[in-house]
Amino acid sequence: MTRAQRLKLEQRLKELQRELSGKGPRKIEPNRTSAAKVGGDEDEQPLNEMNQAIASARNKNDAALASKVAKALVRLRDDPEFFGECEDCNEEIPLARLQAMPYAELCVACQGKRDAGKAGLARRKLTDYV
Repeated sequence: MTRAQRLKLEQRLKELQRELSGKGPRKIEPNRTSAAKVGGDEDEQPLNEMNQAIASARNKNDAALASKVAKALVRLRDDPEFFGECEDCNEEIPLARLQAMPYAELCVACQGKRDAGKAGLARRKLTDYV
């Protein structure tokens, strides 16, 4: 990877870091204000609870992504010549993958192996997206 490519990836990582830090946590106020009283329409409560669960999941995902971005920036600063290498097999991660996900730690093959152990994430072929 060239120095210019690393600089572009560093800019993208810093951009992502600014976006994530500027978002702040998502919060949905509950309509239930006490055990006896439901604010608004009673039928809104399940929808509100679902929105709270979605906001919580998004906050968790944003925090995980912010952590990956910070880790990538540290690696880029401390070991620039090794930035872009797969952490499992030490092969170079394709530039197109890094352009899409500059915080990627693994090549596609190693990521696929890791995901195969997780329920619901296994792919039979590279083109499977289900």
